[in-house]
This record gives sequence, C-alpha cells and structure tokens, in this order.
Amino acid sequence: MPVMTWDAALMLDQSVMDQTHEEFAELLNRLADASDSEVAAVLDEFIAHTQVHFAQEEQWMEQMAFPPLHCHQGEHQGVLEIAQEVQRRVAAGEVRLVKVLAQATAEWFANHAVTMDAMLATYMKQIDFQPGRDAQPKAGAVPLEFGCGGSAHAAGGCNAHQPEAATSEQNQ
Repeated sequence: MPVMTWDAALMLDQSVMDQTHEEFAELLNRLADASDSEVAAVLDEFIAHTQVHFAQEEQWMEQMAFPPLHCHQGEHQGVLEIAQEVQRRVAAGEVRLVKVLAQATAEWFANHAVTMDAMLATYMKQIDFQPGRDAQPKAGAVPLEFGCGGSAHAAGGCNAHQPEAATSEQNQ
C-alpha cells in the first residue's frame, strides 16, 4: 500500500527537484511494500538515493549562499541518521522498523517539500539560479532573510521536522 502519492501539490516547478522528488516518493512506496526478504536491498537503495538527493540540494544551497542552509541541511541529516539507524537494526533482524520509517518519512517529506524545498525553489527562481548552469548566484543577487538560518539556527532556534515516529518506534 503506497505511503505517498506523487501529485501536483508536491511539484515545485523546478524540473531537477521535481524528478528527484518523484523518484524519492517511488522509493518510499517500494520500501513500504517490500517483503521481509527485499527490505534490506530496498532500504539500501532508498538510503543511497536519499544521500545523493540531499547532497544535490545542499550543493545548490551552498552555491547560492541560501540563508536557511543550516536548518535545511539539519533536516536532511536527521532523516539520514534515522534511516541509517533503521538500516543497522534491519541488519540485526528488526525488519518491522522499515514500515514505520517509510510512513514517518512520507509524512515528513510531504511537509518538507511544500515548505523547505518550496522556499529553496522560490529562491532559485528569484536569483535566476539554474542547476547545472550556475556555480554561483547572479551578480547583484541579494539573499533574502528566511525564518530558519543564520543566528537562529546557531542559537538552537531551528525547529527542524524529522520523522519522529521512526525514532520513537526505535526506542520501544
């Protein structure tokens, strides 16, 4: 049973992001539907894709000097840490955690895509940054102030949303 439906509400009008996000949703659904014998391989594939996906976005954010880079990056790191912990536990035979991870990550991603990633896509448009074309923002681009980044993050003010259900399930 799918945990996430790819639809227009998740599209950001940024073709590279949209394609990567659609692949992410497909992998989440494969993870949720994986049999016990398939779980480890599908989880490995999901984590590998997610690492590339997040690194790609973080590279763009660094190239653009995106103001809330640290908050966005913190969300990515939290998701990967949880997925990698589930991966370790699956290797020890706890395959049931994969379903919890898939559901919690789908819930997290639905919010992340329409908030953090939408903000990133909007900023890319505002400064005319094109992935693959630009290594730096356009001359004269003025970074905008967004709510999560800079001093707020450094002071612990970043309220990153991570797939908490997987974390609490792991601790039971």
